[in-house]
Amino acid sequence: MATQTMQSAGSGVSFDIGKILLQGRAFFALIAIVAIFSMLSPYYLTTNNLMTMSSHVAIFGLLALGMLLVVLDGGIDLSVGSTLGFSGVVAGFLMQGITLKAFGVVLYPPVWAVVVLCVALGALIGFINGVLIARFKVPAFVATLGVMYMVRGCGLLMTNGLTYNDLGGKPELGNTGFDWLGFNRLAGVPVGVLVFVILALAMSLVLNRSAFGRWLYAAGGNERAAELSGVPVKRVQISVYVLSGVCAALGGLILSSQLTSAGPTAGTTYELTAIAAVVVGGAALTGGRGNVRGTLLGAFVIGFLSDGLVIIGVSSYWQTVFTGAVIVLAVLLNAVQYGRRSKKPAITGGRPSPLGTTHPHVPKTPA
Repeated sequence: MATQTMQSAGSGVSFDIGKILLQGRAFFALIAIVAIFSMLSPYYLTTNNLMTMSSHVAIFGLLALGMLLVVLDGGIDLSVGSTLGFSGVVAGFLMQGITLKAFGVVLYPPVWAVVVLCVALGALIGFINGVLIARFKVPAFVATLGVMYMVRGCGLLMTNGLTYNDLGGKPELGNTGFDWLGFNRLAGVPVGVLVFVILALAMSLVLNRSAFGRWLYAAGGNERAAELSGVPVKRVQISVYVLSGVCAALGGLILSSQLTSAGPTAGTTYELTAIAAVVVGGAALTGGRGNVRGTLLGAFVIGFLSDGLVIIGVSSYWQTVFTGAVIVLAVLLNAVQYGRRSKKPAITGGRPSPLGTTHPHVPKTPA
């Protein structure tokens, strides 16, 4: 791939234009999307529409954050869409009230209890994925695909294929407030977006400033070398799937809160959107490379593109085509970027790793 290089006469510093465009592709793509759709529609760049689009991004952006952790470890999680839908279904079931026929009463759990139970359920689903992959050595694709179908089936069994409606609750029953995540705003920003941003900041700190972050990058870059260096590879592997399940459950709660309804088919194909956001953000599906900043940009690229197509009246079928094209293009660009890195001459002698041992390749990408 030909690139244009500019060199400053005074300092001798060279600027590789191709490299800059390649590494900042998600950012430049987002700028281009906003500029193009702003010209095509006067409503696209309004404050209200930006907040609405950000609310949509927050849902599958949460999935993308969890997916990033899994991808950094060299895995994949196809069950996040089903976990999102099942989390909403369980929330809907609880908000409708739990009937105790033996006592002739109906219990309406408080909203905080519903949230805690749904998040715990997401963690349990992720734990099952992690154990299958780390302990029983089931390939991640197969394990999470099987769990995806099981979780989706459980949601259909619970609802008989129907949808729980009117989850706003009633004051006389004391179960109101579930729609707070979806409709309320703090300082003009939707609560769901704030949850997304806070989680992203926390994840960035963990990846950059904690031993877990160093372990994750090491395990994803070279699992065998990391294990020999003392990294608890299996524990890290299980943990990332648990966190992915938690993120998916939070996404399901926010989605059902926005809709004040929950259906068993919610979240279908969302796992592909999450993977797309991670890949567009520059993460390598082989593991060890990626960061939160790139994933955030990738999520906004996918979300702002999809909503922009809706605003200008493009069919939803074409949106699927465009999303697929974006994934293919992103994978190709990732191959170009990491292919260029691999062609650089190797440094003899290695370098000290954050684990206290010396080996040539323990990647650490700043978030």
